[in-house]
Amino acid sequence: MAVNQVSSVNQSYYNEGKREIKNELGKDDFLKLLITQLTHQDPLEPVSDTEFIAQMAQFSTLEQMTNVAKGVESLLSVTKLNAQSYIGKEVIYYDDNTGLYQQSSVRSALFEDGEVYLELENSKYILLDEIKAVTTPSTDGG
Repeated sequence: MAVNQVSSVNQSYYNEGKREIKNELGKDDFLKLLITQLTHQDPLEPVSDTEFIAQMAQFSTLEQMTNVAKGVESLLSVTKLNAQSYIGKEVIYYDDNTGLYQQSSVRSALFEDGEVYLELENSKYILLDEIKAVTTPSTDGG
């Protein structure tokens, strides 16, 4: 019976000790590593000023890159909202195949690999950047 109790205690201990494995480090992880390094450094041979400054510069760079990534995500959201506003509108675009400007109504917006495509009434897909003009379709029959 005692062996089973020890076994269950060991199992409980190992379950509590499980950690989540991350594939990338964030700025909080970097800061924790830096603080741990400073806390456990040898007092007789502390980290040199230049090494510490370099680590702080790396931390600052990491934080700036994180902010840029958030900004890009935000910009992509705005672009998606903008693309949705084209649905039902008439657009003019340059058709490389014919060498002429074409006009077509937008059926839908497609978001793929960071690019925004518009599906046109003529079943053609064009990049949002290729739009030269946007108009509201006329409602008169003629």
